[in-house]
Order: sequence, then C-alpha cells, then structure tokens
Amino acid sequence: MTVDAVEEPFRTQLTVRLRDGHALLGVDLPAPCTFTSGNDIDILWMGPDEYLLLGPALSRESADLEAALSRESAALAVVDVSCQRVTVQLRGEHAADVLAHGCSIDLDPSVSPPGTCVQTLLARTGIVLMVREEGFTILVRQSFADYFKAWLADASLEYVS
Repeated sequence: MTVDAVEEPFRTQLTVRLRDGHALLGVDLPAPCTFTSGNDIDILWMGPDEYLLLGPALSRESADLEAALSRESAALAVVDVSCQRVTVQLRGEHAADVLAHGCSIDLDPSVSPPGTCVQTLLARTGIVLMVREEGFTILVRQSFADYFKAWLADASLEYVS
C-alpha cells in the first residue's frame, strides 16, 4: 500500500491567545504558517496572536496542561477545543498526490517543507494541514469527519495496490 491514513484518538487541543512571548511550556513559538514541536507537544501558528497547542491523547494530564498554560503570564486566554477536531495521519509514497485531488496548496517540499502549517480547504472541508517529515497531519472538524473519511478513501483508491 502506498498511502496510509490513520485516525488518532482525540488529542489534547488548546487554543491559546497571547499578548506577547517567545515560548509556551518551553517550546519556541512558531513563525507564521509553521509549527514547532518539543516536550510531547506541537504548537501551530493560527494567526497573529493565536496558537493551537496539540498535546498527547486526552487524559487527566490534559487539565494539567491547560492549567500550566493559564499560569503563563503571556497567555490572554486558553480554551480547550480537544473534541472539536479529528486528527488523521496521512503517510506513504502518494500521500501528497491524494491531497492534491482536493487541496490547492502546493505540497512540493521546496514550497511546503516539513514544519509548514496552513489552514485551507480540502474537498470543500476546512482543515488544518501540518507537513511533517514522515507525511501529513490533518485536523478536520468533527462535524465533517465522516465526509472527509469517505472523500479520503475515494481519493486514495488509485494509489492502493
């Protein structure tokens, strides 16, 4: 199989609004349209003063993560949006080809290298797309998840052996 799509269990997802600062929980803040990783979290740039923190699968530690962020002096607001989006990992030789069926973002590594993070449309569905060394992480709203999975299965057919 040259395309592999795996849905992850619900991950901790926290929207953080910042007044100023250079790091969250010891991880440097990303530049526009990128994400940074460290300490088992990803921090995605979502706008000029807005970040999405992706943590491990939901657990009791999720509340501790939210509390730690709330204590950071630069944080204006921390909102738990963990159940808002489904997380799908898309990997394989033809993962970018599958995405090209419904996404206008140029996923050539010279244009969108690993570390790129964008909000875009994929098959008329709003997504957050993270480009990783090993493939892509796609965050799609829960209410569009069934449609997205059906579209993904259809778009992948020609690449499945």
